[in-house]
Amino acid sequence: MFLSEGHMHQVVFSLWFCFYLVLIAAQDNITDPTEVEALKAIKERLIDPNGNLSNWIRGDPCTSRWTGVLCFNETLIDGYLHVQELQLMNLSLSENLAPEIGSLAYMERLNFMWNKITGSIPKEIGNIKSLVLLLLSGNLLTGSLPDELGFLSNLDRIQIDQNHISGPLPTSFANLNKTKHFHMNNNSISGKIPPELWRLPKLAHFLLDNNNLSGYLPPELSKLPTITY
Repeated sequence: MFLSEGHMHQVVFSLWFCFYLVLIAAQDNITDPTEVEALKAIKERLIDPNGNLSNWIRGDPCTSRWTGVLCFNETLIDGYLHVQELQLMNLSLSENLAPEIGSLAYMERLNFMWNKITGSIPKEIGNIKSLVLLLLSGNLLTGSLPDELGFLSNLDRIQIDQNHISGPLPTSFANLNKTKHFHMNNNSISGKIPPELWRLPKLAHFLLDNNNLSGYLPPELSKLPTITY
């Protein structure tokens, strides 16, 4: 059976088009390059004594399943895979958090609990507007709480307890209208509790014990029947 020249052109075009679609799909299944560079910067800042992040130098973060890096299953409108979670709890990691962490713009969960992270909390975390969980408990973090954390409008839980955080509670935290769990106990936080915090509509669990707070509990506290503190 012979194909006419017209049919042959159609077959060639169809094969070429299928190859093109496969090539495009293969190209799409990579992590956003900005996020790849951010992850590399995070690794470079950290000391990893047990080699838990040793595979962070091979392949693609999402498709090669880098330790602790969880990604969305599908590419987004920009054609890239994006980091959804960074789960690095209890890995004996030390040193600082790189400011590039704020470039993980689609991340929903950030967990560095029970490590030995030092230094201050990068203000760039406030750029991650999609963040739902911010878990930094049980480290050696110092410095004050960045005002920029109050920009995390989707935050459900913020846990920075059992560190060495000092300074006052930022009044910008009054913008955390979706936050239910607020754990800042066992630090060196000072000053008064901003009364605006007691008007947060979702607040249910508020821990500030074992700090250096002054002043009194504002009367607004009595208007929160569901709160535990």
